[in-house]
Amino acid sequence: MKITFKLYATLTDYLPPEVRRSNQMPLELPEGATIADVIAPFNLPMKLVHLVLVNGSYVPPEERGSRALLDGDVLAIWPPIAGG
Repeated sequence: MKITFKLYATLTDYLPPEVRRSNQMPLELPEGATIADVIAPFNLPMKLVHLVLVNGSYVPPEERGSRALLDGDVLAIWPPIAGG
């Protein structure tokens, strides 16, 4: 199956150099792959995986290891953001 994987803000540094400017990349995954399965090979520090959305819907931390992705899904991840 194919999904679109998007990383935002400082997390774009974890994407391959050739896709960092667009902050997204297509991924080919086995059926039943979870959000955690996608995150693992990119070595994202879990403390930086703050806001996770699948097709625009929030996925709470306790579901990220079991939530299976589907063909065509868009997985987007933001780090914690501070402002003032």
